[in-house]
Amino acid sequence: MSAKTVTFSGARTLPAIGQGTWYMGEKASLRKTEADALRAGIDLGFTLIDTAEMYAEGGAEEVVGEAIKGLRDNVYLVSKVYPWNAGGQKGMAACEASLRRLGTEHIDLYLLHWRGGFDLEDTVELMEKLQHQGKIGRWGVSNLDYDDMQELWGVEGGAACATNQVLYHLASRGIEYDLLPWCQQQAMPVMAYCPLAQAGRLRSGLMNHPVVNEIARDHHATAAQILLAWVISHQGVIAIPKAASVEHVKENAGALDITLTAQDLLKLDRAFPAPAHKTPLDVV
Repeated sequence: MSAKTVTFSGARTLPAIGQGTWYMGEKASLRKTEADALRAGIDLGFTLIDTAEMYAEGGAEEVVGEAIKGLRDNVYLVSKVYPWNAGGQKGMAACEASLRRLGTEHIDLYLLHWRGGFDLEDTVELMEKLQHQGKIGRWGVSNLDYDDMQELWGVEGGAACATNQVLYHLASRGIEYDLLPWCQQQAMPVMAYCPLAQAGRLRSGLMNHPVVNEIARDHHATAAQILLAWVISHQGVIAIPKAASVEHVKENAGALDITLTAQDLLKLDRAFPAPAHKTPLDVV
C-alpha cells in the first residue's frame, strides 16, 4: 500500500482512497458480490467505507454491515443522515437505525448529507449529543459550499466539523476556486465523491479523453487510475470511488502507486482547466 494518506481530526490517518457504496444494496442478487468487494478492499488497506441512510434506503448500510462482520475494528466507518432527519429526536432515531443496519455500536464519522430544513445549530446539537452518547466519533457535512461552511463556522461548535464531502473530479473543479483552499487552510479533509464522474457518465468523454489515455499509457495504467491519482494529488483530499467487484477494487488500489509528474498535471490542467470564477457547487 502506498504512503499517500489523509489525516482526519483525532489524528486518524487513512489511505487517500476509500470505498464508496452509492447504488449498492439495490438488488438482492448482487449483495454478496458487493460485500465481497468491500472485504477485498479492506484486505488491500482501503479501511474507510462511506455509506448513507439514503443509499437504497438503508440497503447499502446493510451490505456494509455484512462486509464488516468480524472486521469492525479495522474499518473507519462513515455514514450520512438525510437533511430532514438532521435534528432532534428524528436525528437520534435515524442514527439508531443506521447503527442497526450496520451491525455496530458506533459510526466513526457521521455526516449531514446536504442542507435541509433544520438549522445548522440543530444539526450541530444533534451531532454533539450523539458524540456524548458514544454513538458517533466525529461528525461532518456533505454538499456544503463555501458560504455554507462560513455559516457553519459561525455556529457554536460548528468548527468541530471534521470533513466536507463534495463531488470532485477532473472535469468538475469548481471547489478549487474557494472551497478547497479554505478547507486546506483549516486542515480539514475533503472527501471527493464521484471521483471518476460515475465511470464517465457525469461527463461524457472523460474516460476516453486522449490526454487522459496518453498519460495512462505512459504510466502503464488505466484511465480510471489516472483520474483517481489526479484527485488524490491534491492536499487533504480523499477519493471514495465505488467498486462493486473485486477487480475494480484492485484497479483502484493501483492508483495509490501512481505519482503524476508536473508535466502530467500541466497536460490535464490544459485539457480540463479549473474555472477562473465562482461556480455553483456540483451535486448529484
